[in-house]
Amino acid sequence: MCYTQAMQKSKRTKKFELVSDYKPAGDQPQAIKALIKGLNGKSRQTLLGVTGSGKTFTIANVIKESQKPTLVIAHNKTLAAQLASEFKEFFPNNAVHYFVSYYDYYQPEAYMPITDTYIEKEAVINEEIDRLRHAATQSLLTRDDVIIVASVSAIYGIGNPAEYAKVILDLKVGGTESRTGLLRQLIDIYFTRTTADLKPGSFRALGNTIEIHPANEQLVYRLVFAGTKIARIDILDPITRELVGEAQDVNIFPAKHFVTPKEEVARALKDIKKELEGQLKSLKKKDLNLEAERLSRRVRQDLAMIKEIGYCSGIENYSRHFDGRKAGEPAHSLLSYFKSGGRDFLTVIDESHVTLPQIRAMYGADQARKKMLVEHGFRLPSAKDNRPMQFDEFNKRVSDMMYVSATPAEYELSESGKENIVEQVVRPTGLLDPEITVRGVIEDKVSKYKGQVKDVIREIGEVTSRDARTLVTVLTKKMAEDLTDFLKEKKIKAEYIHSDVKTFERIEIMTLFRKGEFDVLVGVNLLREGLDLPEVELVAILDADKEGFLRSETSLVQTMGRAARNVDGRVILYADRLTGSMERAIGETNRRREKQASYNKKHGITPQSVKSSIKSMNTHSKSAHAKAVHELTVIDKKGIKTKKDLDKLMKKKRKTMLEASKNLDFETAALLRDEMKELESMEI
Repeated sequence: MCYTQAMQKSKRTKKFELVSDYKPAGDQPQAIKALIKGLNGKSRQTLLGVTGSGKTFTIANVIKESQKPTLVIAHNKTLAAQLASEFKEFFPNNAVHYFVSYYDYYQPEAYMPITDTYIEKEAVINEEIDRLRHAATQSLLTRDDVIIVASVSAIYGIGNPAEYAKVILDLKVGGTESRTGLLRQLIDIYFTRTTADLKPGSFRALGNTIEIHPANEQLVYRLVFAGTKIARIDILDPITRELVGEAQDVNIFPAKHFVTPKEEVARALKDIKKELEGQLKSLKKKDLNLEAERLSRRVRQDLAMIKEIGYCSGIENYSRHFDGRKAGEPAHSLLSYFKSGGRDFLTVIDESHVTLPQIRAMYGADQARKKMLVEHGFRLPSAKDNRPMQFDEFNKRVSDMMYVSATPAEYELSESGKENIVEQVVRPTGLLDPEITVRGVIEDKVSKYKGQVKDVIREIGEVTSRDARTLVTVLTKKMAEDLTDFLKEKKIKAEYIHSDVKTFERIEIMTLFRKGEFDVLVGVNLLREGLDLPEVELVAILDADKEGFLRSETSLVQTMGRAARNVDGRVILYADRLTGSMERAIGETNRRREKQASYNKKHGITPQSVKSSIKSMNTHSKSAHAKAVHELTVIDKKGIKTKKDLDKLMKKKRKTMLEASKNLDFETAALLRDEMKELESMEI
């Protein structure tokens, strides 16, 4: 099936259908209208949306109205998974995908000349996330109603979509197909032949049948041959092996994103040899004979491996030659798939004040590491072209782009221009931004207590008496731990979170906090974005006048926003002086509060706290479930007496793992995968 044919399938695709019980309210109607009006194929717009204003719902409405394929980029995997789940709920009849780095663990290749230490690349690939990446790119090649929520992995190389689409196998019932030829074609598109259980990207041949597990799906296609014709295509459950349906035709996509025709491989090998010869001359001219010998040995070994088996460790470092790109040209990325067929698309940058700097920083960090490898003879100069896009390259490859943040940075505001900054300040719930009080030497006449900790303890007591919660933010991990210990000594139920607390524990702590198992949560920077904690009535910011990243205007506004989901939400800033960041943050919060109050008065709205099920905290992590599953491992082992018992249990766990992955619950899925590995090593 050719590239054009694959793209033409999109003509049969449904339009985006937004499914929701909600109607746009508050500032949402005017925001949606303004954003849609601003789309022109190359626009830059900013949605300045406060916490709890329903920014995701607004973007969903823009997608429905514009009918454009949409790329949403978030700054971490957890937030991306959360957004993907929300968009799946809004668009259940359309293609919503999740595209992030497929590494559970990744140690890049590096060289440190000071200690003469070479670090080999080490990686552990998450097969389920790899499957989801394939599902995302394949949807982009076959339909237009696609939303992909991605991390910055979107700017890294994944292979040429045109070459990828050229080798799609189009298999039909009644079609003439040589069984032997099909086996060869599957191997050519990087499927692995096996006689054991099928995994994504593998196949097996049994008599007059071929069973194929596509890289992008959680099912198996069984092709039954009658001579040289395909008589039937069965669809099987990969775990139970039960027949779940039949198909008249199927498209089998390559098992890997990097696909290179044989004639292109031969050309690439010649180009690599030519570059090697030139680089060896350059190194020897500089009397770098050790480096030249090291490079010659490594590259010639790689070339021999590629010629014999088709790949080598670190083959991505030669990607420029395989793609036929010129030196300095960026690799194909997820954006190339969006642009396939000359298509226009929408890009949304979530939490843009964090995500854009992350995108901007990727190239420089990558090049610094590659430069050392090239200079010391570990890699050819072309390895530097296996890289993320530069920021200006990214900007040139997107069409309409929307920056979404409660605190957009100067870059977003200037790029959008005053006419394209859309405010979404009024919440559908009628909730106001929190009241702000400054305490310390400045407000000493108001406060009865001189110490900020002594005062916050009194405030905590009052909040707790109303069965509400308190967040306290400090400047360092040590302060978070020490303050928590001090509060516990005072018989206050408190816990802390910071970057050293593992993801499982962090989510568990926040869930227990919402349930009221303890009353005070102490943290550092982790309390700023993405926390849905409607039980929080008070946010106390200690040392608010210590100018810096954690007490900048942006950080203060984000932190204060944690109290904006509770009708009684308020903030106390403990400070000895009023800094510029504090003045700007207080001024902006008060401006928003006045606008919200005015809207409520005009429309007769009574603010109500956000009602959010505590179960929703576990929608994406389900750490409690993961812990329960883990505790059952010992019990499971006791029940295994025979190989049949083990196989039965393994099938059950694999099915649960796939269900967890389908719900973007990768913590539970990873835990189940590790348990399966442990069970596989059992001696029966």
